[in-house]
This record gives sequence, C-alpha cells and structure tokens, in this order.
Amino acid sequence: MPRQIILLLGPTGVGKTKVACALQDRLADRCPTELISVDSTLVYRGMDIGSAKPTPAELKANPHKLIDIRDPQDTYTAADFVTDADACVQAALSEKKLPVIVGGSMLYANRFVRGIAELPRADPVVRLQLQAEFDLRGGDALHAELLAVDPAAAAKIHPRNAQRLLRALEVIRLTGRAISEQWLAHNSPGAADRLDAQIHIWAIVPDDRLRLHQRITQRFDAMLAAGFEQELQRLIQSPDIHAELPSMRAVGYRQGLQYLAGEIDAQAFREQALAATRRLAKRQLTWLRQWPEINSLNWGDADEVAGRVAEQLRL
Repeated sequence: MPRQIILLLGPTGVGKTKVACALQDRLADRCPTELISVDSTLVYRGMDIGSAKPTPAELKANPHKLIDIRDPQDTYTAADFVTDADACVQAALSEKKLPVIVGGSMLYANRFVRGIAELPRADPVVRLQLQAEFDLRGGDALHAELLAVDPAAAAKIHPRNAQRLLRALEVIRLTGRAISEQWLAHNSPGAADRLDAQIHIWAIVPDDRLRLHQRITQRFDAMLAAGFEQELQRLIQSPDIHAELPSMRAVGYRQGLQYLAGEIDAQAFREQALAATRRLAKRQLTWLRQWPEINSLNWGDADEVAGRVAEQLRL
C-alpha cells in the first residue's frame, strides 16, 4: 500500500465524525486506519458537551488521536498540532495504517499540509498589552491596525478571531516585519515532503446553507439539554480558568461564560452562541474554497459519504 494520508474536513455541524467512523468501519477489511482529530477545542479535557466531542462510546468504538491531550488552562497552537500530528501520522504509517485526519480547524489543517512558519515564540508582555488593547478598543480597531501594516494577513484574519489577530500583531511588533512575509519566507516543508506520503483532501460541503443552520440550531439545543451550562459551571470552579484563555474563547464557551457572569441572559447566550457558530461555519467554508486540491463531497448519509471516499482510495 502506498504511503497515503487522508484529510476529511468540513464546516461545524456537517457530521465529519460520523463519516470518519463510518470510513474506518468500511475499510476494516481492506486496511487498518488511524483517526486523528484536527480540532482546536477537542484537544481540551473537560470541554465535552460544548465542543460536540465524540462520546466515550464513540471513542471506544472508533478511537481518535489528539483528543483530551491538554487542560483548558493550557495553550495549544497550530505549531503544536503540526508536531503532534506528524508524530501520530509517522506512527500510523510505520504500523501500516492509513492516517485519517478529521475535523474542522482549518488553520491547523492548512499548516499541517503546507508547513508551519518559523515565527518567534509568544511574548507574555506583548501579548498582555495586545489583549488589553483588544478589550479596550475592540477587534475592529486592531484589525484596522493590522490592515494598515499587513493587508495580506488582514485579509485572512477575521476581526473577531482574537487569537489569530493578536498573534499577527504580536509577531509584527516583535520583528518589525509583516507576518504574511514570514509565512512565505520561513515555512517548513509541507506534509507530503515531511512525511514522504501522498496527501488526499476531502471536504464535506453542504449544498443547503439553511439546512446547515438548522442542524447547528438543533445541535446546540441538544447541548443545552445535555448539560452544557453545568459543564461550564464545573470549568469555572477551577481558579485557573478565565475568559481570556484560548480554550474559553471557543464558540459557545465564550458566550456561556458571559452568561454565567451575568453579562447576558439565557436567551442572549443561546442566540449569540448560534450566531457565532454560523459565522464559524462561514469562515470554514471560505477556507475550503481557497484550497484547489480539495475533493468536495456532497452532504449525505454518513455511510454513503464514507463509501464515496473509500471507492476513490488506492489501497
């Protein structure tokens, strides 16, 4: 079997996990597979309901690497993901398994495929200063600052994506150079070269945006019914958990902490979390449209979609 790596991507709420599990089951007689999560929230322990993490039963039947590997107070970056994913892929290939990387963190997936820029480490002093500016002036003001000095980076970063926005400005302030220039000049080799393997990328793309929004609403209401508020209350009992952590800026968690702090009511919590999730899905689809090498998969039954992927694999 040739050395191959599969990426199965898609916007939030489209059913990627079910398709990946169905693909693993379908390929069981042809070749063993290793499921590897590419999700910036699933890495955190205790963030289960609000992240739509696979259930313990699902993980027992179809284990995933890179789930529950960090505490919520820890920082986890795209560079961390590339290092961890490379190790998981190498281990899988050495065991004659097919690595299937599944999830919706497009930045992580992009950096894995194309290589990670060798940028300066985070500076706590500069980061605290930028965070204070973000809180005082807002994301639009800082995005305008980035646009003035690095329009290429600004075009790829949403004003509400605080983590990426602050990182771009941090790198500029530390080096005096546009981060977009450094992305191009100092990228490490792409995954195909690093791992000596063929890369195949599939994306589940919904053909009906309204249907996706309805599914997002149904899923979030199911999260609330399953105890998302109680999960948030458990998290904030730790003195190390606060709203400025990257983990707590995840969609749903940010709005949930505002609700528990009394800043918004329950109805606003639900409405704002749903709006943020829809915006996330839109950004994810924008990322996918920018990847010409992606094979699009029409939305459908998980086993049917998995079957279309399996038919195209050269095993």
